[in-house]
Amino acid sequence: MPVPVQKAWKHIVLSFLAAAALTGCGLVDEDMSDCETDYRIDYQLRLVTNMTTELQTQLGLQTDLSLATALKTYLSDIFTDYAHDVDLSFYDVGENPLRLHHERHIMDDNSSSYTLYIPVRKYMHLGVANLDGCPTVSLEQDERSNTARLHQQVADTLPPHRKGLFTARLPMDIKEGVDQHFDVHLYMANCASALVLDTLGSHIKDIKVYTAGFATDFDLADSTYHYLYTPIFRTDKVDIPDASSSKLCFASVTFPSRTAADTKVIIETTDPFVTEDAAQTLWQYRVYTTLQDNSVTETLLSLKQSLQAGQFKVLTANVYENGTISPSDPTVGVSVTMDWDPGLEVDVVF
Repeated sequence: MPVPVQKAWKHIVLSFLAAAALTGCGLVDEDMSDCETDYRIDYQLRLVTNMTTELQTQLGLQTDLSLATALKTYLSDIFTDYAHDVDLSFYDVGENPLRLHHERHIMDDNSSSYTLYIPVRKYMHLGVANLDGCPTVSLEQDERSNTARLHQQVADTLPPHRKGLFTARLPMDIKEGVDQHFDVHLYMANCASALVLDTLGSHIKDIKVYTAGFATDFDLADSTYHYLYTPIFRTDKVDIPDASSSKLCFASVTFPSRTAADTKVIIETTDPFVTEDAAQTLWQYRVYTTLQDNSVTETLLSLKQSLQAGQFKVLTANVYENGTISPSDPTVGVSVTMDWDPGLEVDVVF
């Protein structure tokens, strides 16, 4: 039976640690012996990603080194174990799981400690990191644990996420007079993709790239993604130091796509980014090339392999003189509209 709030409060030091699992990197041990408290909660940002492997696989040639370096720089605030801000909520575990305690802190580091006082009882604890750096995503309906969610802003087109978003959930039973230690792991909730286009010989005037097919909402309590509409994301043109290169790179950061089975995302497995191809398109690039006569060619590149939380995907392709795009991956579907008219555009339903 929970102890009344006015009778049993416990002093807890929240210790924030960071641990990268970037293609095999192990956890970094921290000496917490100076933290004199009987109740401790350790938060670990656990970055599970294939970024390095994907860059080596898709851009491993000597001629692509400057491009790979540019992408690493672009993604440095996404695939990172560094947290700027944290939002911490502690909820009742009864039938009406209201929030009992809420705190926000600025870390600006990969480790930090501060004091929290909460009463002895059972809680469901939810945490989010780096929301301040991602203004198009908001924490909503967080007065109750079972409705707390990250929500993607609605707009005609959206900019990429600017930070790696991390979330955590943990049932906690804080007992009176008992030494306790809670480990809270924050896992990445968004992902990234890049389209590398070789324009050699195409003589095109301009290229615009968008991407679509990603989640709109993420439930914190059970790590479930929802797809309530089809947000269209703009991409950033990644500056490549090699001015002589005929390649252009467009990158974006979003929530994940649907999976082939359309089930809850599995955050960590032995090989978390290997999935079966779906029977239908899961996500898509929309490429618009402007030719010398100012006509526009639309190419839709449809992918049937999911893009999961923490994952980075690079797709390479060639651009031809008529503005069409030919991907190097034969499993990617291609649909072309010559002399494309934006008034005829129809959103693809995923």
